Amino acid sequence: MTIQAPIRRAIPADATVSTWSAPDGWRLRRFDWPQRERPARGAILFQGGRGDVFEKYLESFGHWHDAGWSVTSLDWRGQGGSGRLSNDAHVGHAEDFDLWISDLASFWREWDAVALRVAIGHSMGGHLILRALTEQAIRPDSAVLVAPMLGLKAPLGAVIGERIARFMRARGDPARAAWKKNERPGLRPDRQTLLTHDATRYADEQYWFDRSPEIKLGPPSWAWLTEAFASTRTQRADPRLGSIDTPVLMLVAEADGLVDAKAAIMLAERLPNAELLRFGRESAHEILREADPVRNRALEAIDRFLTTNAS
Repeated sequence: MTIQAPIRRAIPADATVSTWSAPDGWRLRRFDWPQRERPARGAILFQGGRGDVFEKYLESFGHWHDAGWSVTSLDWRGQGGSGRLSNDAHVGHAEDFDLWISDLASFWREWDAVALRVAIGHSMGGHLILRALTEQAIRPDSAVLVAPMLGLKAPLGAVIGERIARFMRARGDPARAAWKKNERPGLRPDRQTLLTHDATRYADEQYWFDRSPEIKLGPPSWAWLTEAFASTRTQRADPRLGSIDTPVLMLVAEADGLVDAKAAIMLAERLPNAELLRFGRESAHEILREADPVRNRALEAIDRFLTTNAS
């Protein structure tokens, strides 16, 4: 079955793009696509990964909207249309991931949504949503983690990778770029294969960056890299994982070249109310932007999960 979706290169006419002000006054870019013609099944808050913008996921938003959900998304502070945390607008910087948990918790409390709420996070967004669940910063009715960043792929392994990142952070400006461009150091020219096997969906990203260059982000800072290693390491050892009662669906690409799929699989086993869906070499990191056989399987699994756990 091919799941139909609206055009990926246009903001839906009945959706709005606005800003939300965090308690400290920082303005985050916001996307809202409410159900206007019928009562909503509930509301989905979708949070993307490092460097992501909500435009990349309009196709999936369309699928969920057609299924009766209202959809909301925020660009994380410091990326997309939500400003920058570094003097270099090209660098994705963060001194501490706690700030993102604070933003997420504050927005969740203020979110004007129907009673039934679902949190969906891709990559770094999945890591942060799971952290927020662990810390009881948000209480969704169910959660979906798509290729979650629960460990980083590092050429020399996570332990050595974190040591190097800490050394480099202390050696100079922690907000300076950890490498020149793209998602990882020494990335081969065919960046597309790291993210998706679908060339047309991959091209959607560049379309939006060409249209709005200010939303594009480059490599992470040494501070971000250090915090990513530390936050995921701490998360994997957190004894509170066993007390999370929220139903969780985790989608993992075993051949993921960006995040540690094995770490995600091992962590999923510790969640008391979790389902795990694994993809093989047919899927790269961006499962929801993959070729139709992968993407359709992912959306169908999410649909079944939400019908069972968020109805």
